[in-house]
Amino acid sequence: MRFFSKLVTVFIVATGFSDAGVAQSNRTENAPRAPSQQQVRERVNSGTVGLAGGLLEGAPIRFATEIARVVNESDKVHVLPIVTRGPTENVNDLLYLKGVDLAIINTDSLEEYKMQVPQIQQRIVSIMNLFPSELHIFVRPEIRTLADLAGKKVNFNTQGTAAAYSGPLIFSRLGVAVDKMFVPHPVALEQLKRGEIAAVVFITSKPVDPFVKGKWEDGFKFLPVEFGPKFSDYYVASSLESADYPNLIAKGERVATIAVPTILASYNWRPETPRYRRVERFVEEFFSRVEKLKSPGFDPRWKELDVKRSAPGIERARAAQNWIDRTKPVKQSELSR
Repeated sequence: MRFFSKLVTVFIVATGFSDAGVAQSNRTENAPRAPSQQQVRERVNSGTVGLAGGLLEGAPIRFATEIARVVNESDKVHVLPIVTRGPTENVNDLLYLKGVDLAIINTDSLEEYKMQVPQIQQRIVSIMNLFPSELHIFVRPEIRTLADLAGKKVNFNTQGTAAAYSGPLIFSRLGVAVDKMFVPHPVALEQLKRGEIAAVVFITSKPVDPFVKGKWEDGFKFLPVEFGPKFSDYYVASSLESADYPNLIAKGERVATIAVPTILASYNWRPETPRYRRVERFVEEFFSRVEKLKSPGFDPRWKELDVKRSAPGIERARAAQNWIDRTKPVKQSELSR
């Protein structure tokens, strides 16, 4: 009898341990499993887009960084701003460099690739027209017209900048052959004052600090460039006004010029591809948060941003156009139908 009692006790204890083990096993099986390294890698990469910005000291990389600030808040897309060799090189990166999904480029950067990539304007598309970069041709007092610059020294800033690429291209279209220089603008401005060179060419958003804060003798001025058919493929009409440069342009006067649109572009992926879906996800997050860029703490130029503004010489990306069409305000007449 005593043996049987011990046997029952052993059975109960063993059964209890067995039930506990089963319960523990069930809890383990039902617990969510930690994702594998491969799953984590795939999730991170599927939500990451590389954005080619530009030179470290330029405005485009700052814009790329600010885009990343607002988009990365969503935790759905991770934007990686990339320092590059400039807006023209960004076209090359967008076409060929692994990991680059987006790039900040100037519209006329496409001109250089027309020969080697005949379908360039179908392969690269515009997400958004960011801001215009105005042409500034600043000259010494003895220079009165563009023709006066023929054969004279003109500085276009360092290689890789917008001025170094777009400037010579614009002068070629104007039919004015100059002695081109590519030194840093601060150095060139001092040479301009001493009469060692005839002009400096800036291509950037106005106003430009050296012309606002610098001291210039009478006669230093901006030369006008009229917009016309020769510029209609990539450029837009613009002007420099007294409000921009009160010390150089008389009140109420304006100097006609042209501007190079700076755009956020992507490769024209086919809609069914993973790369297209990645860009599409970026567009959804960026466009839905773009108003945040107009708040204090971001570049003031964002306040003039209009996602619906198109750019010359390049088609709008399908994902961007779809978002614009979907969010288009419904007219009252359409509601009453």
